Amino acid sequence: MSDQDNSANGNTGGEGDAPRKPTPAELKQQADDLLAAAAAANDDSSDETDASEEVDERSEEEKIADAMAALASENADLKDKLLRAAAEVENIRRRSEREKADAGKYGATRFAQSVLTVADNLRRAIDAVPDDRKDGSDDVVKSIIEGIEMVEKSLLSAFEANGIVPLDPAPGDKFDPNLHEALFEVPGTGRPGGTIVQVVDTGFMISDRLLRPARVGVAKADDGTAPGGSVDTTA
Repeated sequence: MSDQDNSANGNTGGEGDAPRKPTPAELKQQADDLLAAAAAANDDSSDETDASEEVDERSEEEKIADAMAALASENADLKDKLLRAAAEVENIRRRSEREKADAGKYGATRFAQSVLTVADNLRRAIDAVPDDRKDGSDDVVKSIIEGIEMVEKSLLSAFEANGIVPLDPAPGDKFDPNLHEALFEVPGTGRPGGTIVQVVDTGFMISDRLLRPARVGVAKADDGTAPGGSVDTTA
């Protein structure tokens, strides 16, 4: 092939030469092909969109009514949630106030329970001294008793300052399982069953709660005793 033929076909020579450039006619053909493909794709997309869209045949009044109904439903739902949230906040507030009040009333409960044994031992120490030694004839014993009584008085004053008061039933009182703990029954007292005949340990109240029941001995019902009856010492 001659050099002139190669030049007409876009070939300039050997294998290392650059490829020939497309002619204007070829470029126009390629552009036309691309435009045709884009137009076909656009037509297909338009057909799919038209097929997927549903025609809303409702009147304007119906559209407005439906929109208002949806808004009313949403408003009712939001109102319900708001009321529930407000109720929960109120419950939390009341619970917090109640816990705060309980802490003020009963905050010393655990400490007081651990100190009650001290009060018991002070009273036992005073009661352990024979009556004939308490008449003042022995100055040493008298001074010791007075010192112990002062300590007991100070302890009870500290209890009272924290809302803790003694629960000290007297012999002859009726046994109350809500306030007393029956340690034993005493037969042959001539008293109705369930009557307190001996106080072993004083009980204590903290505010309106029982801190520790009074530990007592109660009369055992004798045969033929009308009132009372045998008391349940496990109460």
